[in-house]
Amino acid sequence: MRSLISVVIFFVCGFIFSQEVTILDIETNFPIENCTVYGENNTKVVYSDKFGKVDLSFFDENEVISFNHLSYIEIEILKRHLKEVDFKVFLHKQAESLEEVILSTSKQKETRSRVAEQIEISINKEIVKIAPQTSADLLATIPGVKVQKSQFGGGSPVLRGMEANKVLLVVDGVRMNNAIYRTGHLQSSITVSPSTLERTEVLFGPSSVIYGSDALGGVVHYYTKTPKFSYTPQTKVSFLSRYSSVNEEITNQGSVSFSFNKWASFTSFSYSDFQDLKMGENRRHGFEDWGKVFEYSNNSDTFYNPNPVSNSDPNNQKNTGYNQRDFLQKLIFKASEKSKLILNFQHSMSSDIPRFDRLTEEKEGSLKFAEWYYGPQKRTMISSQFSFEPSKKWMDSGTFTAAYQNLEESRIQRKFGSLDRSYRIENVDVLSFNGDFSIPLSNKSNRSLSYGIEVTHNIVDSYAVGKTLKVEGNEIIGFSGNFAVQSRYPDGGSNYTSSAIYTSYRQDVSKKGTLNTGIRFTNTWLNATWIDDTFITLPDMDINLNNGALTATVGYAYKPNDTWQLNSVLSSGFRSPNIDDIGKIREKNGIVTVPNVALKPEFAYSGELGAIKYLNDKNFNVGFNVYYTLLNNYIAREPFPINGSPTIIYDGEEVETYANVNHDNAYIYGSTLTLGGNLSKHFKTSASATYTKGRAYDSGLPLSSIPPLFGNVDFAFAKKRLEMSLSFRFNATKKIEDYNLIEGIDNIEQTPINEDGDFVGTPSWNSLNLYSSYNITKNLNIQFMIDNIFDNHYKEFASGISAPGRNYSISLIIN
Repeated sequence: MRSLISVVIFFVCGFIFSQEVTILDIETNFPIENCTVYGENNTKVVYSDKFGKVDLSFFDENEVISFNHLSYIEIEILKRHLKEVDFKVFLHKQAESLEEVILSTSKQKETRSRVAEQIEISINKEIVKIAPQTSADLLATIPGVKVQKSQFGGGSPVLRGMEANKVLLVVDGVRMNNAIYRTGHLQSSITVSPSTLERTEVLFGPSSVIYGSDALGGVVHYYTKTPKFSYTPQTKVSFLSRYSSVNEEITNQGSVSFSFNKWASFTSFSYSDFQDLKMGENRRHGFEDWGKVFEYSNNSDTFYNPNPVSNSDPNNQKNTGYNQRDFLQKLIFKASEKSKLILNFQHSMSSDIPRFDRLTEEKEGSLKFAEWYYGPQKRTMISSQFSFEPSKKWMDSGTFTAAYQNLEESRIQRKFGSLDRSYRIENVDVLSFNGDFSIPLSNKSNRSLSYGIEVTHNIVDSYAVGKTLKVEGNEIIGFSGNFAVQSRYPDGGSNYTSSAIYTSYRQDVSKKGTLNTGIRFTNTWLNATWIDDTFITLPDMDINLNNGALTATVGYAYKPNDTWQLNSVLSSGFRSPNIDDIGKIREKNGIVTVPNVALKPEFAYSGELGAIKYLNDKNFNVGFNVYYTLLNNYIAREPFPINGSPTIIYDGEEVETYANVNHDNAYIYGSTLTLGGNLSKHFKTSASATYTKGRAYDSGLPLSSIPPLFGNVDFAFAKKRLEMSLSFRFNATKKIEDYNLIEGIDNIEQTPINEDGDFVGTPSWNSLNLYSSYNITKNLNIQFMIDNIFDNHYKEFASGISAPGRNYSISLIIN
């Protein structure tokens, strides 16, 4: 009897055990979480837990069961066959293909094969691998994007020869560009922490139909991480810690997410501390002293020194360090099965950021500025996004996005030989509302219509004050008085409002071709008032501008077979002058930019052709894109007399006056070549090269912000828990004849000088970089990187700071 009972217990336990299966990665043997498991005869769906385990007790023994995960190849297996594999299911990683989901072209999900525009995407896995110190460093790794830096705490992306207020920055569907985004170089891209990004999409060319004003060069869209719903309560914690030797960076980032059936939360906080940046010491370009810092100012908010200090290590770029804190909180609520609400709070705040290029500026052979730094750069965003699917004839799905942003920036400066310190402070409030909707016009979803509205309102407060320091020895003990300082923007207040409506239409005209069209109407209003005329008296101290424009795009993606895709796009872009264009007053290198209230909108008309060749079952691809852009009424700086005089007295000096003015026509053309994919099971590669050229038609002079030829080549190896890659970045020479010497944006003074005392342009450079990663366990990963292995010295085009030298970086990631 006891033997019979033992046999029954054995078979019952075996039966119970057989209902649980473990799902594993075939390479690493790590369990796979959140794998979707479903059967052919059962509507119930189950998901694997964090140990990769899933209960299959409700499936029939003869039922075919599917195991599906976004990152792995889906497999099917009879339940009764699971005992033959010891109740373990091994999944293979998906090969990287070109059928990526793209979000930025129509604010709806589209596959790359239906999109004609040039787009580059960096997903979370790639961002973690790159380990960028800032989001500007992340953008610099994306094909077709060049980044300029005036100081380490910044980074101005250049797309197709255009940057700053001609490139639109967007985060989670909310435009970051505001009424004081400036011409030249802009450092706002670092206010989004790279550790919070789920993906970044870069859309090249005029995209004003969907995004409106400012997107002449393209769009950079940051998508931060969004929590997911879960049928069973889940808590996930992650932690990142990184150290980099080149500037003694210490970055710590922690996040926690809670997932439930009806709501979920994601919280992230990061802190980065950067010390002074060391440049490369290997000077292959032959200019021994170029970029070296022989003396610097050690003045601070409380410390006074009337003289510069000798730098014991000229390769160490004094006054480049700063720190930054970033906080992200997202809450998502399931209002119903067809609607959800996302609440998004973001806050970024830096310490004071030294303006390195101004602190190394000389006058009569000595440093000009004892102090020149940005006050804490602050960005706060609160947004709510409500998505719903009413499934009506006039609207299948829609999203309402309402947001409030507050931005604060300030500039503090004082010259050597003076006790007068000036403060210029700007505060911007931005209110925005977007409505984006879509309708499938056929049951096959081969025809769709998108339409929407957008309204933004900017309120700008700008004020300035001068304070005379009170000093005892080397200590600043207070102030002895105030003095008048010219504000950067209209001191009587200003506001800028934009409203727009748009519609776009996408249709698969055949099995081989997809047509993309769109049209948008935008209207802008600007009001500004100047009060103080101590330094500059304008013909009109009040200004009211109203501009409107109709823009359109037509694109066609043609797929003659499974291995080719041919793209063509015609588009127009529009940018209305903002408050920075019309009302800014600022000094640089003895030139003061003054207001021009007669400024008009600028337009861009672009045509581009592209081709993608798929190889090896779409595991490898080669892409080529060429474009031509005609700029009409484009805005550029030139000498601009005020009240009949070409000079004014500003900050105690006689300086020339320049202003933004409209010019007739100019052109920019260029191309980008990309390739990438899997060479074998364990090896893959990627490469890109970008060429840009731009000149004015009337004068024949080069346009500003046109980078030289640049690109990269990467080789990567991955097997089981180990991943390694070797990256080679290169940049061609920027010749002196290709510089714009009038506007000052290209910063010719940052290039080396030859024996005759003439600037020679930016020398070519290259850097070799090594990356390695090892998964110690499923939840613990360690990364080690060596950037600029040969410690080469170079400067990015138009940058005021030398690039980092050899850098050893180690990161620890815990999930």
